[in-house]
Amino acid sequence: MSIKVIQPEGWIAPKGYANGIEARGRQIYVGGQIGWNAQCEFETDDLVEQIQQALHNCMDVVRAAGGGPEHVVRMTWYLEDKKEYVARLKDIGVVYRDVMGRNFPAMSAVQVADLVEDRAKVEIEVTAVIPD
Repeated sequence: MSIKVIQPEGWIAPKGYANGIEARGRQIYVGGQIGWNAQCEFETDDLVEQIQQALHNCMDVVRAAGGGPEHVVRMTWYLEDKKEYVARLKDIGVVYRDVMGRNFPAMSAVQVADLVEDRAKVEIEVTAVIPD
């Protein structure tokens, strides 16, 4: 595999993400995906369910390029409510593993003032590297 986790010596290993990733291959940049379906319709206002849908949307794009969850090297999550995110981490972990398996890329999560779509509670960007 052309993807390697980078972990500085002496650092405590992070849970649920990597501090760094080294990768070679075709780079796929997935624009921000929110928790609506392929017809751009929201089926829920629940944060965890929107995260699950946004992850599925990201993986649909990666799969269209010939990749899978194991090729995702970076994720950025934009959240409207940090407190709700932290309070629901256990449930988020379940849906994350359902979609992404045990792949934990370099990841950032930030709270934002608002997202463009009024019903969106999360937006996720993904970078994948698919071996040549």
